[in-house]
Amino acid sequence: MSGGGDRKLLGRWGEAQVGEYLRKKGCRLLATGWYCRMGEIDLIADDGTYLRFVEVKLRKNARFAQAREAVDARKREKLRVTAGLYLAGHPTRLQPRFDVAEVYAPEGMDTRKPEIIYIENAF
Repeated sequence: MSGGGDRKLLGRWGEAQVGEYLRKKGCRLLATGWYCRMGEIDLIADDGTYLRFVEVKLRKNARFAQAREAVDARKREKLRVTAGLYLAGHPTRLQPRFDVAEVYAPEGMDTRKPEIIYIENAF
């Protein structure tokens, strides 16, 4: 995983794993990789009650830090602003919520069963 393209491909793979996890939990995926001038939201899902804005963090392991620790105050604020822009163009009656999904994949995309730790209402 040396090039930026490899990292981006791995990130999309991790997002797909979380997307499948959410579908199995009864969520409807509305967007993946939703992008605007302020930033990107990895996944946007509707569970019937909440509009989930999901930040996905993929790591091989948690040896140095948990993946969620990468979602610092600056990143959280950027996600809030980006979500606000999404909501401006996509009005909803659902309550917005920010979740973080940690994906641990020791063998990268070759990992057969990545561990997903899903944190609801993370911030």
